[in-house]
Amino acid sequence: MKSLLCPSRLTLLLLLLCGVLLPACAQEGALDKSQPKGITVDEIIKRFAAKEKEFKEARDQYTYRQEVTVKTPDDGGQYREVFDVLFDDKGKRLENVVFAPQSTLSQLQMTREDFDDIRNRLPFVLTSDEIQEYDILYVGQQQEDELHTYVFDIAPKEIEKNKRYFQGRVWVDDKDFQIVKTYGKTVPDIRKKKGQENLFPKFTTWREQIDGQYWFPTFTKADDTLHFSFNSVHIIEIVKYENYQRFGSKVKITYEGKNVEKGTAPPEDAQKPAEQKPPDPKPQ
Repeated sequence: MKSLLCPSRLTLLLLLLCGVLLPACAQEGALDKSQPKGITVDEIIKRFAAKEKEFKEARDQYTYRQEVTVKTPDDGGQYREVFDVLFDDKGKRLENVVFAPQSTLSQLQMTREDFDDIRNRLPFVLTSDEIQEYDILYVGQQQEDELHTYVFDIAPKEIEKNKRYFQGRVWVDDKDFQIVKTYGKTVPDIRKKKGQENLFPKFTTWREQIDGQYWFPTFTKADDTLHFSFNSVHIIEIVKYENYQRFGSKVKITYEGKNVEKGTAPPEDAQKPAEQKPPDPKPQ
C-alpha cells in the first residue's frame, strides 16, 4: 500500500528477519523443538514441496469466489472487491468482478503489487519448482487444533529486481504433507524516488481440506500498522476464498454451508473456516 499523506525518504528497505514476523499468539500449541521421528527434515521438505506443486496444478482447475476487504479503522476508509475465478467456454481462466463499490480509502492507495499479492502470494504455495529460491529452516512441531504439524521458517535467498517473495512461517500437516497455515509478509517493502513508499502488512492464511485430498486457502487476515516515513496507518485486510468447484463438475463445494450464486451481492458476515479456529494474529 502507498500512503496518500506524505512523501518518503530515498531509501530501499528490505525486511529480511523472520524473527520479527512471528507473534506468539499465532501458535495454537506449544512449540516442540525436537527433531522429527521416522523421517528426516530434508525428506519432509521434499515431500511437502512435491505435494504443493501437485496442489497448485489442481487448484488451477477449480472455480471459486474471492472477496477482498481492506479497511483503515482510524478514518473508516474501505476498499472492497468480490470476483469469481471462472473458465470461459474454451477453458480459458478468467476473473469476473461481481461487486466493486467505489473505494473510500483516504490514507492508502492500493497498488499493482497489492493486487498481485492478493491473487498470488497471500494464498502462498511453495512448490518444488520454487523451493531453490528460499532458505528453509526447521523450527519444530506444533499442534494446530486437531492437526499435528511440522513448522518451518522461510526467507528468500536473494531478492531479484521486480520480483516479490513470501517471508515468514509455514505449518505443514504431518499426514498430507501440505501447508495448512501461513504467517508472514510479502517482501520487499519498497521505498523509492519521487516520494513513493509501498509497504505491505503481515498476514495469516488458513487452509481447509475442501475435497478430501487438498488443503485450499479459505481465509486470510492482516491486522497491522504500516510505518511510512512521515505517518503510520493501521490496516485490516481480510480475504475470503469460497465456493470451490472443480471445473466441469456438477457438484458445488460450498464454504461454511453457504452457496452464493454468481452475480449476487456477497454475504456481509462470512465465518472463518471450520476445520481450524484461528486466533487474530497480532504483530510484535
